[in-house]
Amino acid sequence: MAQQLGASVETVYGDDVAYQIAEFSRLSGVTKIVLGRGETSNRILFWKPSLTERLVELTPELDIHIIPDTGTARRFASHYKKELYAPAVPLLDLLKSTLLLVLSTLVGLIFYYLGLSEANIITVYILGVMLTSIFTKSAVCSFLNSVVGVLAFNFFFTEPRFSLHIYASDYMVTFLVMFLASLLTGSLAAKLKSLAKHSAQLAWRTKLLFETNQELQKAGTQDEILSVTARQLLKIFQRDIVTYRSDQGQLDAPKIFPVDDAFSESKYSAASEHQAAQWVLTNNKRAGAGTETFSDACCTYLAVRTAEQVYGVIGVAASGEEMDSFEGGLLLSILGECALAMENQKNLEEKEAAAVLAKNEQLRANLLRSISHDLRTPLTSISGNASNLLSNGDMFDAKTKHQMYVDIYDDAMWLINLVENLLSVSRLEGGQMNLHLSTELIGEVVAEALRHINRRSAEHHLHIQSGDEYLLAQMDAHLIVQVITNIVDNAIKYTPPGSDIEISWERQGRFAALSVADNGPGIPDSAKPRVFDMFYSASNRIADSRRSMGLGLALCKSIITAHGGEITVADHAPHGTVFTFTIPIEEVELHE
Repeated sequence: MAQQLGASVETVYGDDVAYQIAEFSRLSGVTKIVLGRGETSNRILFWKPSLTERLVELTPELDIHIIPDTGTARRFASHYKKELYAPAVPLLDLLKSTLLLVLSTLVGLIFYYLGLSEANIITVYILGVMLTSIFTKSAVCSFLNSVVGVLAFNFFFTEPRFSLHIYASDYMVTFLVMFLASLLTGSLAAKLKSLAKHSAQLAWRTKLLFETNQELQKAGTQDEILSVTARQLLKIFQRDIVTYRSDQGQLDAPKIFPVDDAFSESKYSAASEHQAAQWVLTNNKRAGAGTETFSDACCTYLAVRTAEQVYGVIGVAASGEEMDSFEGGLLLSILGECALAMENQKNLEEKEAAAVLAKNEQLRANLLRSISHDLRTPLTSISGNASNLLSNGDMFDAKTKHQMYVDIYDDAMWLINLVENLLSVSRLEGGQMNLHLSTELIGEVVAEALRHINRRSAEHHLHIQSGDEYLLAQMDAHLIVQVITNIVDNAIKYTPPGSDIEISWERQGRFAALSVADNGPGIPDSAKPRVFDMFYSASNRIADSRRSMGLGLALCKSIITAHGGEITVADHAPHGTVFTFTIPIEEVELHE
């Protein structure tokens, strides 16, 4: 019925059910709780508060609705009273209380033979009851010591001694006051001990959660977050931990975090364990050992979740002792921190993916916009010249035809270089460009690059200077030729005819530094930091009225970075620009 109405039905485990419900309510954002309660008007002394009272105390901010259920209360009243009146008292606590009672009696006898008053002896017994409350876990021991202490005082210190008879009637008042003082002292001491224990647990819990939160913030992936959580749980509970990460409704292979090396991996990797974990993922409820679902499993499996989203499953190995309410609440809190960290990591990954997608879309838009303009100009020139040659070829003299052929060739070479740069950029962006390294002479690579230089280089003066004619370097020769070609082409495009372009190289430590300098107008200082950015051009127009797409230098930087070198731009005195890039040199040993 509750599920049909949209409610979430959960099962909690532990001694303090109210504490477990309060923890779950905080983690899940619950605002209302509906409870069924039997009649509890007949109170018994020292009976612990009801579930409703505990919930009101622990969660004052929640709306708690109570539905009376008298039949259930009558049916199970005898069972609850049986547990109330027959508490389990550890044997060690009985021994401690007996020893303290004997010590109190011995001290009282010493006081009696020293002639001290009965009030001092009564104080000793009250002190013994208080110490019993401190050193024992069960409140029954304090109560028993209060009763037995009164009887012992009557037996050893009142007339007639060594009997339970009394002569003076006022001793009845003394016994009553002594009993009540002992009982109240013991109760207050027990409460103080309980409060101190609770405060220590809260401090330890806060410290662990803070430490867990710090470790989770350092984790960079979903797997790391689960590993951090598993290590924290392993440190706290000293039990084997098994983690499963959820991937599109299915669980990945389990990761086991054992307490020691002597563990059976097959036990936690069995098909039945995986089925229990998969059931937890599907139903968003705990299962495994200690539950009614897959109770024969080796672990208790819990979902790592926020609201209805399950990010993984964590299993805690079963042991001889069940978790108490504090450990259960701590486990839920850590799983809540883990789920929140995984949700934040998922949101961060989605945000980064969206940013990458937006960047790729922007690059694609810039590329299409640039191509649509820049391809039109050379293609129009090629088609126009070709049409003139086909239609009116006989009307042109040899010089005009030659110029038209040159224009067609230059435009075709420009398109070839553009396509080559586009292909290289796409391979670099996709991570598909593999370097084929070999040892090459710098001079031969430069000579090969000059054979690919634009025909307009005849209008400029190219100079080659070498500090080391036989300098060898480790490189992908084809890509380095493309780098030199792009840099020299840029110098030709952005400098007026008749400008000097100088290519030089020298050794700089473990690198070979190759420079291309010109004496053109130079690059403004404001544009230097961005000249290697894709689709950026310091000048929109170049010598032949075409726009530069801004791919060449970006490609050069990517290639040089892949070689382990760097590329820089600087001013060339007295005016102009110099581009310098470095690549690792290769030493050759000669065996004579």
